[in-house]
Amino acid sequence: MDSTPSGPDAGRRDAEIIGLVGLAHGTSHFFHLMLPPLFPWLMKDFALSYTDVGLLTTTFFVVSGVGQALAGFVVDRVGARRVLFFGIGALSLSGIVLGLSNSYPMLLLTAATAGAGNSIFHPADFTLLNHGISPSRLGHAFSVHGLSGSLGWALAPVFMAGTASLAGWHVAGFAIAAVGAVVMALLWWRRDALGHEALELMVVARDDREEAVKPAAPLAFLSSGAVWLCFAFFFLTTAAFGILQNYAPAILSRVYGVSLVFASGGLTAYLLGSAAGMIAGGFLASRGDRVVTVALTLSALMAMLLATGAMPSFALWLLMGALGFGVGTSGPPRDLLVRRAATSRFGRTSFGRVYGFVYSGLDTGLAVSPLLFGPLLDAGRFQDALIAVAVLQALSLFTALRVGSSARAVVPAST
Repeated sequence: MDSTPSGPDAGRRDAEIIGLVGLAHGTSHFFHLMLPPLFPWLMKDFALSYTDVGLLTTTFFVVSGVGQALAGFVVDRVGARRVLFFGIGALSLSGIVLGLSNSYPMLLLTAATAGAGNSIFHPADFTLLNHGISPSRLGHAFSVHGLSGSLGWALAPVFMAGTASLAGWHVAGFAIAAVGAVVMALLWWRRDALGHEALELMVVARDDREEAVKPAAPLAFLSSGAVWLCFAFFFLTTAAFGILQNYAPAILSRVYGVSLVFASGGLTAYLLGSAAGMIAGGFLASRGDRVVTVALTLSALMAMLLATGAMPSFALWLLMGALGFGVGTSGPPRDLLVRRAATSRFGRTSFGRVYGFVYSGLDTGLAVSPLLFGPLLDAGRFQDALIAVAVLQALSLFTALRVGSSARAVVPAST
């Protein structure tokens, strides 16, 4: 039984939920890049090394990854809306801590606070979308969700670096806290559109009973191979992205002998291609794992071509854009695949904990990637880093195929 609304108002309600959740997700990605654009100022004022500032990023993603696996249980117990408000509030608080910072330990506290706030978004967001959106529009909802995150990434460096240049990095901290406060106020104003926690939990539990889904122990999902495959999939894809996000300009410049400006354009091409792919993926999401397979095959092939080091320099932007397009296109159908494969055995009451755990693989990949592959660059092995991207993309394709076969092997209880 579906608890989502029907009739002429359903489209309007779906659009508002998609917009509100997309705004929240974009805000979380905005705070991902709260600190990195300020590294030049922070390194100068506190005499920090690259290792010191790198630890700030690692702290953010470690706290976020651990917290995300735990946040899903809270979402399933108290409802996604309350948890979403906590996350936005914690992000805003991290900006205040940054603005007040006068030591490196306070910067670490800033990163940890922001990581705690960021940890709740995937379990809360996907629970709200899965419970509140008409099934026929879920692909588009996941597309907007991914695209909003990319927009948050794109806007943050300009906002933070621009504010720091004009008024100092302390003011930049308070300014981003104000952004979080404005988003919180808007979400609170439209909170009724996101549903009522107690009613939603009751409806979902009733639906699971009517569909004969047996209640599972809180940690039962950890016995599911599909859940672990989904976790591995996110770890592999974001570990590959972490290499490009952090090091693509340096890698492409050294391997292909182009300027840093030209190489940086390659990263921009990747991000733009990824955004375009997410839009396309929203329309193709209903085709499921076939789209994921084709898209990730494209990405793996583009990564392999780049890793040869033999491509003409004029083709770098095209290859990077195609690589990003494949990754982006796989996003919305991938999220539907996770929904089907990871929750088919445990019902809709498990959305929070399952999404929280499998998406903690995303934070784990982003946290571990600099630690694993930074030493390659320190040793001057720049082409090996590109080979690592290709290997990780190929492995992510393999895990996606395994997730798809696992999903087909289980008759979904509710999709």
